[in-house]
Amino acid sequence: MHDGSKIIAERWQRHGGGSEIGSKPDISDQSITFTIPGTNETLKWEDEYSKEIDRSNFILLALHILNKTPYIITSPRLCLSYNKWGRPNPPYVIFKYENKEWKRIEIAELPMEFKNINLVINTQSHEEKLVGQGTASAEMVKKLNSSLTQEEYKEIARTPLKGVGCRELIYDGTYWIDISGLKKQPSYEACVDLCPKIGIKAEYCPCERLFKSNKKEK
Repeated sequence: MHDGSKIIAERWQRHGGGSEIGSKPDISDQSITFTIPGTNETLKWEDEYSKEIDRSNFILLALHILNKTPYIITSPRLCLSYNKWGRPNPPYVIFKYENKEWKRIEIAELPMEFKNINLVINTQSHEEKLVGQGTASAEMVKKLNSSLTQEEYKEIARTPLKGVGCRELIYDGTYWIDISGLKKQPSYEACVDLCPKIGIKAEYCPCERLFKSNKKEK
């Protein structure tokens, strides 16, 4: 943990859903279970299968606890999840356990004491080793993560990172659609006119968000 103390957390994952050709299925569901130090309260954080991205939402990065309040730091799993969760940069989706539920918070709300990544990131590649080990030490976690080069995986970043992001896509209830053409339109009206032409239903059309500043001025 951030203060040098250690806890044991139990992780579970199931494979299913989307995958690259020639590779095994991605993680479809996962959870992490732990007991808050100094209490008898055991908590579980779960990441269930998401239909719109055909897999689980997140890559688990860290579990931290301050004043008996737990925080889970994750990163969106691939580009569809990155778009689904608002294209964050630094690329984290963070949860705080508050009032008996997990709530998403912004990076600015994450205590500054939290700096280290303390969970195995690429559990798929190390699955057999982790299962065989039973309990992975903090030193083993560091070793398994050491080959990852992304800045957001070395320690918890607090400011936007370069090279983060994917094509901006929007989900229309059935498909993910590239909206780069909408962003190039000269006006809000032109954007709205283009939405149905590229297959985006009215309720999912992002033009108000893309042009809201211009729209307010009119």
